[in-house]
Amino acid sequence: MTDIVCQIVRDEIEAAVVLRDEQVVAFLDHHPVFKGHVLVSPVQHVDTLLELPTALMVPLMSAAQRVARALGEAVGAQGTFVAVNNVVSQSVPHLHVHVVPRSKGDGLRGFFWPRTRYADGEMAAYAELIRERLA
Repeated sequence: MTDIVCQIVRDEIEAAVVLRDEQVVAFLDHHPVFKGHVLVSPVQHVDTLLELPTALMVPLMSAAQRVARALGEAVGAQGTFVAVNNVVSQSVPHLHVHVVPRSKGDGLRGFFWPRTRYADGEMAAYAELIRERLA
């Protein structure tokens, strides 16, 4: 069975993609911690961080850094939380870096990650705001 990231890479399923090149794809999490939560993944299928080829480390983390920078202006975030689940709590068997917009008093405490949902059309609007800042 193909994982959801590989399906997004092959355009088999729709996603709110904010950044894509030959090595990396970044898209909005469909069930975000906070609106604007982006997942950054290598295009090449890699299960976990432990299996990530060294040649993909810089492109992956550079993309995560660009997304983190863009979220401030795009969604009004004061900062970001950047994390990688490695096997445990990794709901998709394809390496992905979470870039979560943060603001003081947002309610996120420790590793308790409440989830929210986008209203109809809202995901596309957030994706466009982030894409504009990444351009």
